[in-house]
Amino acid sequence: MRHVTYLAVLAGCLFGAAWLEPFLRVKVLRRWRLLVAAVLPVATIFLAWDIAAVAVGHWSFDPEQIIGLRLPGGVPIEEVLFFLVVPICAVLGFEAVRGVLERRRAPGVGLPGDRSGDPR
Repeated sequence: MRHVTYLAVLAGCLFGAAWLEPFLRVKVLRRWRLLVAAVLPVATIFLAWDIAAVAVGHWSFDPEQIIGLRLPGGVPIEEVLFFLVVPICAVLGFEAVRGVLERRRAPGVGLPGDRSGDPR
């Protein structure tokens, strides 16, 4: 069971952030082209960095905590997913906070179900 530890952590990150899309209507996934443009360049740079670090022996991965599928260069698939999942979760969180703050600043507008701006 330990071999899925890295995947379980990534799944936890996704589970912890994915609810922001439908409930707070952050619209991050609807604007997928912008998300790809934000995440992919940075993920590519860090993946190249990881490949270099693994190649010279400065970085390694515990084989007991990964499923064993490695890309050329010795980087496990979980590491690639990390460079995609974590930034996506961060963008979801950032947009959620930004959206909540904007709604609170707008007169008479609040969160779904929030009646703080309701004159009743």
